[in-house]
Amino acid sequence: MTNDNNLRSWALVIGVLLIVALGALGVVFAVRESMEQAREVFQPVNDMTSNLGTQVASALNPTPTVIPDPVTIIYQVRSLARLETIQYSIEKVVTAETGQGVFGPLFGDRLLFVAHGEVIAGIDLQKLGPQDMWVEGGILYVRLPQTEIFVATLNNEKSYVYDRDTGLLTHGDVNLETTARQAAEDAIEQAAIEDGILEQARLNAEIYMERLLDTLGFEDVIFVQPTLVP
Repeated sequence: MTNDNNLRSWALVIGVLLIVALGALGVVFAVRESMEQAREVFQPVNDMTSNLGTQVASALNPTPTVIPDPVTIIYQVRSLARLETIQYSIEKVVTAETGQGVFGPLFGDRLLFVAHGEVIAGIDLQKLGPQDMWVEGGILYVRLPQTEIFVATLNNEKSYVYDRDTGLLTHGDVNLETTARQAAEDAIEQAAIEDGILEQARLNAEIYMERLLDTLGFEDVIFVQPTLVP
């Protein structure tokens, strides 16, 4: 009888364990199914939250949109005969400031602008007329026009504001950088002139014209100053 009771006890225990195991397994499947259903339910919310986060990031760090006006107005068309003979690439540091003095720490505005620019010079061949070329004793005399600065402009990709210091009680002058850029263009042109760009432009123009005239059969060419009249 004892053995029968033990067998019955073990069978009962095993049965209970099987029931518990099956119940636990059912709970696991039920929980998993509930999680999948919840994920399906909340997926639109997650997508909306992600899209909202993207929109907020775009609002905080907007990308500029450039829309050119479809209307184009051409004011003037003019033919040119410019002979560009030299180009300078110049870097210049310009300081622009306003409101300096005793109250500078409160109301002043000061910036350092690093300007990169190009200056191009040469001669305008439209100003070369028949009276500027004559032959004497088998020698061709040529009076070239005065050399000119054709272009003196900033390279906006390389130019930048290096430092800016505004007073405690001011937001700064909105036109100060524009003023610095305008002054930088003038400074770059003046620096090129002081370095002799006009003289070098004339020398290069004479070399170019001498080669051109030599191909036309004029082996002896003398360049004279624009003030000399035959």
